[in-house]
Amino acid sequence: MVIFGVTGDLSRKKVMPAIYDLANRGLLPPGFALVGFARRDWADQDFAQIVHDSVREHARTEFREDVWQQLASGIRFVAGDLTSDESFDELKRTVDELDANRGTRGNHAFYLSIPPGLFPVVVQQLKRSGLADSNPDAWRRVVIEKPFGHNLESAQELNNIVGEVFPSGSVFRIDHYLGKETVQNMMAIRFANNLYEPIWNANYVDHVQITMAEDIGIAGRAGYYDGIGAARDVIQNHLLQLMALTAMEEPTSFQADSVRIEKEKVLSAIVLPSDLTAHTARGQYAAGWQGGVEVRGYLDEDGIDKKSTTETFAAVRLDVDNRRWAGVPFYLRAGKRLGRRVTEVAVVFKKAPHQIFSPASTQELSNNAMVFRIQPDEGMTVRFGSKVPGTALEVRDVTMDFAYGDSFTEASPEAYERLILDVLLGDPPLFPRHEEVELQWKILDPILEHWTTLGQPEQYASGGWGPHSSYDMMSRDERMWRRP
Repeated sequence: MVIFGVTGDLSRKKVMPAIYDLANRGLLPPGFALVGFARRDWADQDFAQIVHDSVREHARTEFREDVWQQLASGIRFVAGDLTSDESFDELKRTVDELDANRGTRGNHAFYLSIPPGLFPVVVQQLKRSGLADSNPDAWRRVVIEKPFGHNLESAQELNNIVGEVFPSGSVFRIDHYLGKETVQNMMAIRFANNLYEPIWNANYVDHVQITMAEDIGIAGRAGYYDGIGAARDVIQNHLLQLMALTAMEEPTSFQADSVRIEKEKVLSAIVLPSDLTAHTARGQYAAGWQGGVEVRGYLDEDGIDKKSTTETFAAVRLDVDNRRWAGVPFYLRAGKRLGRRVTEVAVVFKKAPHQIFSPASTQELSNNAMVFRIQPDEGMTVRFGSKVPGTALEVRDVTMDFAYGDSFTEASPEAYERLILDVLLGDPPLFPRHEEVELQWKILDPILEHWTTLGQPEQYASGGWGPHSSYDMMSRDERMWRRP
């Protein structure tokens, strides 16, 4: 595996520790080799020390010297510039030498942990140098991190550039949320059991809420975040993928093409509300208190223009125009500096059509709900009504809770472990292909264009749950946001 952008946070905190964890679990061949490429004056041992320090600090599994020595023997570093022919020629010599000495046999994965604007440069250099050339006995794969463009036009342009060098089956677009245990458990719960699928439709479901809340601000990432915003950063990829998995029909198998076909059907059927002002919301976090600490507002963060219109909170209502979901709204929201860090998918069911209990007996009873907790405490909660012990007949909400840590002795692998292993195995069901990416931009682009006409986003208090407009959006539909 060749990593471009090895000096970045993603590489140090996620990718390199995940590679070590895979090796530690015996899931990498002894001859596996790791090549770093960056504009640094490092020798192989300097890069190996960087990997060592990253593993020590961020790996999920225990550090074992024998595993590290085996991995370190295949670590190389190439110092160079992404625009330099000589640098890529040196990279070609390095991987050829590893093929000969480590037995990697020409099987190469190129991990582009770099800004999207540099993708065309690297892809063309891989083609020019011959690094992208495959043959029947060896594969070449490219791994691309989000964002996949900043609108539909740029995504199509990026897909065309990559597609000229790598065939569709060799392009792996990483959405790390799809590697999380609970996301895959959503499919297991639906399709491996007979409890839920019969009621997974508009006859029984009132609405669906998908939330990704962060309790941090932009954390010094002004250069990346400003101009991107919550909708492009999270809704266009993570949340629309979660929505597709929640709403899709049962695939014929869990082969990549079968799963993708069903997800694309959902994305193709999504329709926007007619009034985007009433059924979307956006905001910027203001100064306030978060976890007992006074924090700055978004416009006061270092590197942020005081007139910035970038949203740090976004909420949208979407509908799926098909028989299963007709009339069931899907509410998606994402934001920074919210009440707590949590990502969840909540399927909220309709109330019983006929209630034999008196209103006084059920005044504390709300809608049944099934909640998939994706982070931080992976698991699932089912909310339903039960009689309160005592002589009076009173029905109140109770919950059944399933947590991975309590039910299984095996620890859940980190999302990047699963995804990197799938890249090396050539198993792509968890990776969105370019058709999905373009469909997602077709959904989001009209919303973003509408927001450009509205001026400054609404300010909301840090530590709360978003701007007033998001609550107004729900109240118009006579619903309310869950408090995770």
